[in-house]
Amino acid sequence: MLNEGVYYDTLRQGLWIAVTISAPILTVALIAGLVIGLFQALTSVQEMTLTFVPKLVAIGLVFWATMGFMTRTLTTYFDATIVPLISGG
Repeated sequence: MLNEGVYYDTLRQGLWIAVTISAPILTVALIAGLVIGLFQALTSVQEMTLTFVPKLVAIGLVFWATMGFMTRTLTTYFDATIVPLISGG
């Protein structure tokens, strides 16, 4: 049975892993959105696909580039923390 300390520590670690994994994608989405928004404000072009497609491409590229990091981080967390809790260790 889990006591409160183990439960909250596992929850804290899981939330930190989620932040760590999502940070590269969210950072690129923010930067791409700012650049595209600045471009739209400077040129007065208000095209919806101009905001969506480049952001989607940038997010896809960063996701593809960081998949190994994300997979290693999640498997390490599960192997070191979650699986021992499930097996009772």
